[in-house]
Amino acid sequence: MNNSTLQNSTERSLEWYDYAVFSIILVISTLAGIYYGCWGTKQKTISGYLLGNKKMTALPIALSVAVGHFTAVTVMVMPADVYKYGAYQWFACISMFLLVILSVYIYFPVFFNLQLTSAYEYLERRFDKKTKFLASTLYLVCELIFLAVAAYTPSLALSISTGINVHLISSTICAICVFYTAIGGLKTVVWTDFFQFGVIIVTLLIVSVVGSISSGGFLSIWEQALKGDRLNIFDLDPNPTKRDSFWGYLFGFTAHYTNYVSLTQSGLQKFLALPTFRESVWSVIYVGICLSVVYTFIVFIGLLMYAKYSKCDPFLSRKIQRHEQMVPYYIMNVAGHVPGISGCFLVALFCASLSTISSSLNAIAGVFYKDFLYRFLSKNIKEKTVTNILKLIVALCGIAIIGLVSIMQHLGDIAPLAASIAAMSHGPSMGMFTLGVLFPKANAEGAFYGAIGGFIFTASIAIPLKFYNLEKTFAYPSKPLSVESCSVSNQTTEFDFQQLNNSLVHSSTSSSYLAPKSKPIEKKLPPFMFRITHLYHTFFGALVTVMLGLVISYFTNKGDSITDKRFLTPFVHKFVPDKSDKREMRNLVKHNK
Repeated sequence: MNNSTLQNSTERSLEWYDYAVFSIILVISTLAGIYYGCWGTKQKTISGYLLGNKKMTALPIALSVAVGHFTAVTVMVMPADVYKYGAYQWFACISMFLLVILSVYIYFPVFFNLQLTSAYEYLERRFDKKTKFLASTLYLVCELIFLAVAAYTPSLALSISTGINVHLISSTICAICVFYTAIGGLKTVVWTDFFQFGVIIVTLLIVSVVGSISSGGFLSIWEQALKGDRLNIFDLDPNPTKRDSFWGYLFGFTAHYTNYVSLTQSGLQKFLALPTFRESVWSVIYVGICLSVVYTFIVFIGLLMYAKYSKCDPFLSRKIQRHEQMVPYYIMNVAGHVPGISGCFLVALFCASLSTISSSLNAIAGVFYKDFLYRFLSKNIKEKTVTNILKLIVALCGIAIIGLVSIMQHLGDIAPLAASIAAMSHGPSMGMFTLGVLFPKANAEGAFYGAIGGFIFTASIAIPLKFYNLEKTFAYPSKPLSVESCSVSNQTTEFDFQQLNNSLVHSSTSSSYLAPKSKPIEKKLPPFMFRITHLYHTFFGALVTVMLGLVISYFTNKGDSITDKRFLTPFVHKFVPDKSDKREMRNLVKHNK
């Protein structure tokens, strides 16, 4: 990628104070790991390393979960989506409310009653080992790929601003995460996340204030957004091929975040570190509030960018070359003259990625040890040896992420890519957990083969969709864009701006240009299922898993449908006979015979 375009267009670069702010934040995060690893309450046991000895409190855990589940993709890419496609991201606030309801009333009561270490341990106890193995494998593979996306995004931003090689930056991020996560365990992850969340919120607030002042205040921003159709978001059309819609967020985004926060190891592990169920309830409520605040900031920054560039789009005027450059370009253009702002923004991006990567590394270590290595190790193994094994797993995962980053820059737009990768794991995983806690008649065969069917279905949608996007066969239309106030090249006089915009929306190349107006080439649209928006991928994956799982369970049921009530969510208990009732029914059958 040619980074000079962005640097020249803003005519600014990072100063010594930006680097100072950036360095101080990274040093603080590293020192937290050193403190908990070498002094403080050392994490010498498995419970201490993975669960903080179950002595954590609700608010730090909530902030850690929140910041661990919005990445640099959220901070850097989502505002650009608001700028181009409208303020649909605000519907995420509704999804957060539904996330709290689903977690508190359906999933958490079961997990806390069983006191699990690994989220996927539930699937083994409810179904069988092969089901747990499938869920753990999907989580590990997709999470590693997703973490590569999380590491690549802020590295791209810093590379744009400094010219430093993106792979060198991403390697540094991973090395820092591996260091403080490996030596400090969960407590380090939680308290560094707590600190990093504060940095992110303060940065978003500063950018919002500076941007509002430069755009003439809130009313001016709102008026520009209305004129530009950015607030026309109440689209009740149920068509799943629309990129953004109310229903897409109500069903798709809710399913995605509920699974990510409450049903993956990286989220559930932190809630299980709390001493009581009541603490976990308050913690997930705080998570919903925190994420709603973040998405409100994201939407507002997107509208700020539109107010600034409503008459001179940076894509069409060749000032930026990729979707992901929009936010750093805006920061450098509007707030680059304020000492430390550019550094703070880059720090916010890195904090978002550091928290995501560190949380997931700690969780991956727990899953890999508990679900894969544990059965092969001696039962008399010392806990100190186990913690060293967990640290080694963290280090090896960091190396794997560094290797995967080199692939990311060739795969197009980051936001849909991240959502599609996650959905391949999240859909089947959510389906398996839902089968387990809601359906007493679901059995191991149904859960296992239902999840395989859900994975195949999700992959068969997500992979071809990405292929069509890369080939520019299909692209989602954006909101109206304009270049009427831009100084464009004298080499061209007439442009088809809509055609140009569509070609740039999903471009992953390192160069772009203003093409003269020409007769559009008609291309056949991909089949309907390959145009389903990424928002629905997790939801449909879970739905297919549940439906297929119930059908298979029906045909393979051998009298094992009545399950232990501990594995079912409380409101399902009334549909399951007690063990004593079950014995009486068997005796009655025998007597009648």
